[in-house]
Amino acid sequence: MKYLRLLRVSLFRKKIRTTLTIGSFAVAMFLFGLLVVIRVAFNQGVAVAGADRLIVMNRITFIQSLPFSYRDRIAAIPGVSEVTFATWFGGIYQDERNFFPQFAVDVNTWRQMYPEFDVPDDQWKAFLDDRQAAIVGSGTAKRFGWKVGDRIPIKGAIFPGNWEFNLRGIYEGRRKDDDTSQFWFHYDYLNESPAARNWKDRPGWYTVKLSNPDEAVTVLKQIDQTFANSAAETKTDTEKSFAASFVKQTGNIELIILAVGAVVFFTLLLVTGNTMAIAVRERTPELAIFKALGYSDRFILFYVLAESVAIALLGGTLGIGFAKFMTLFGSPVPAMLPLFYLPPGQMAFGFVVAIAIGGIAGLLPAISASRLRVVEALRKI
Repeated sequence: MKYLRLLRVSLFRKKIRTTLTIGSFAVAMFLFGLLVVIRVAFNQGVAVAGADRLIVMNRITFIQSLPFSYRDRIAAIPGVSEVTFATWFGGIYQDERNFFPQFAVDVNTWRQMYPEFDVPDDQWKAFLDDRQAAIVGSGTAKRFGWKVGDRIPIKGAIFPGNWEFNLRGIYEGRRKDDDTSQFWFHYDYLNESPAARNWKDRPGWYTVKLSNPDEAVTVLKQIDQTFANSAAETKTDTEKSFAASFVKQTGNIELIILAVGAVVFFTLLLVTGNTMAIAVRERTPELAIFKALGYSDRFILFYVLAESVAIALLGGTLGIGFAKFMTLFGSPVPAMLPLFYLPPGQMAFGFVVAIAIGGIAGLLPAISASRLRVVEALRKI
């Protein structure tokens, strides 16, 4: 306990400098937490993609449709246990900035294909019984203040017209990083509309569930071979690779944010490390007195390191804690970052980084202090 008291006294020997040093470190670690949150958001779909699911889309482009007849042919391929389909709607709710993904889905198979999305049974039944019904993720429902029973107007972009939906259910993700921003409605409601005449009986893509995930490569090759040289050739990929392709579309934005943030982060850390080194050098006479009183070189080494690590840990706790606190209020830009979450594992990694940097910043000053010759140091008093 006496050493802890000694460490506390040393830390606040110059309160303003110690406070500013802890503050600069806290800013750096807050930025670290924010960068992790951004990275998690951009890679959300990749991280939670099903290992047993494939995406089948038109080889030309994602926005080109596929014939409805492909469903049964895909289902007949060995290794396929289930098939569903969907179409991207791309409507506008109130304002173009209010973006969220909207899918016209096959209501008979969608729920079985995505068991990670939890919908109460009574809400799902109400959804099935109403042709104009919709189900929305809890993230989007919270964002717009929607509740079950609301009438949701959406202006069509790809499919012209004013569309209205009855909100019959709100789904939750069973995992923290599941996407809860989606909006689902009946494919038949879209398919029977005159606005979809060019897409009649032509879904946007198929999702395939595999009997054995280890057969993914074999099955996807067989699917593409089945429709080779047809009017609508397919490109099949794993759900993880499909999600990663969307990440690449925003990759430049992610790279710019992460690069700028990383530069600021390391600049702050260099300033913090330099401040720590100066603080130790200023206390050379004080450390010499410790040695004169009989404290060993090893004690001086660990004493200086402990002070440096304590400052880093205090700053890291404040910075990472504030970053976590910010995520509790949801995303400030839900259209770009629907998931705004700092995983516990990344928080723990942040603390490890803080301790490591504190140790590195104090290592050279600590070694220098441990090798200090008492007579030479006392001459500076």
